[in-house]
Amino acid sequence: MKTTLSFLAFFLIVSITYAQTPKVNQDRLEKSIFELAEFGKKENGETSRVAFSQADIESRTYLIALMKDAGLEVTIDYAGNIIGRKAGSDPSKKPIAFGSHTDTVPDGGNYDGCVGSMAAIEVVKTLQENNVTTQHPLELIIFSNEEGGVMGSRALAGELPADALTIVNSTGISMGDGIKVLGGDPSKLQEVIRKKGSLAAFLELHIEQGGILDQEQIDIGVVEGIVGLNWWDVTIEGFANHAGTTPMNARQDALLTAAKFIIAVNETTNSFEGKQVGTVGRIKAEPGAPNVIPGNVTLSLEIRDLSAKKIKEVYAAIEKRGLEIAQETNTKITFTALSTTGKPALTDTRIQQQIAIATKALGLSHIQMQSGAGHDAQDMALIAPTGMIFVPSKNGISHSPKEYTSAEDIANGANVLLQTILLLDKE
Repeated sequence: MKTTLSFLAFFLIVSITYAQTPKVNQDRLEKSIFELAEFGKKENGETSRVAFSQADIESRTYLIALMKDAGLEVTIDYAGNIIGRKAGSDPSKKPIAFGSHTDTVPDGGNYDGCVGSMAAIEVVKTLQENNVTTQHPLELIIFSNEEGGVMGSRALAGELPADALTIVNSTGISMGDGIKVLGGDPSKLQEVIRKKGSLAAFLELHIEQGGILDQEQIDIGVVEGIVGLNWWDVTIEGFANHAGTTPMNARQDALLTAAKFIIAVNETTNSFEGKQVGTVGRIKAEPGAPNVIPGNVTLSLEIRDLSAKKIKEVYAAIEKRGLEIAQETNTKITFTALSTTGKPALTDTRIQQQIAIATKALGLSHIQMQSGAGHDAQDMALIAPTGMIFVPSKNGISHSPKEYTSAEDIANGANVLLQTILLLDKE
């Protein structure tokens, strides 16, 4: 009973004092998102700002200018992360960090990552305008190359191995060379690693990238955990031969094997209880001529779940079925694990509570939910107590030019982020 009364008293204090706390400027925040969208804008009005591209590089100059205008001391670390720091009134306290990313998938949208990054800048600008100095130092992080393998956050967590630096994204640039393009130094990544416990907390605001909040008309999602993900390249070797002269029963068709394998991925993933997902999202057949039986196919395999054990179990079952299919079709199948693994991460229950308190004080509705997408917060959870805030995605669309989150929803999320930072600062 005492605990309940204490919580209610604390919530009442938060609700009363909220009327005197600052709010973000919704119009300015939306304007900054539209301005960022100009970097990588194509003739059809859509945006593509893949990491290491010219658009990505140019946008960083814009971001740094905004961060400096908000009173932050800005640097670029050796992993290419943009880091803005603001001193607190008590130098002995650990920093409260927050932020997201601004790179997009090819032909992506204007909200994934961008909402969290621009809202983070708006939060600091709001504190500046209202002459609010936190006790804790503040650290705003714009992470590098999130979409190509959460590069910047993995580097901070000490989870970016040397072999990851050879992975090439759609620009044709490897992570290692990309870090240089962004002003970092891949030979000094050890100096980027943060010790566990070096931050008081890390927070990330993000669009949901799913349809739950939108469908249920809920304002805020309090994230309980972020699913882990593993990627593999799957290579199928058959025998390229003339499509007109080779009988159907004498073929070693790598693409036929691939087709059966893709169906098997779906069936095998669904055979397990739970919310795990398995996806083949990319396929390349060679030699790629209409009159030649495909002799080689490379495709992707991705598995996600909140349990690392479940991911391993699903993969083992898929691998077993793939080997069986290859034997049936007289082809060879090979699985190569890629260094883009994201470990499942549970968010900090204390920070979940603070996010919920801030949300209620703002008069907003909320639910607790898991994230089916990977985020920088996933790696930051390895080194700091972490919280994540979701705002609705219209119709659950993301990684698409059609993704959309309203200005009001974005401002709601930014205000929850602001209030959560202030609550954590008082602890």
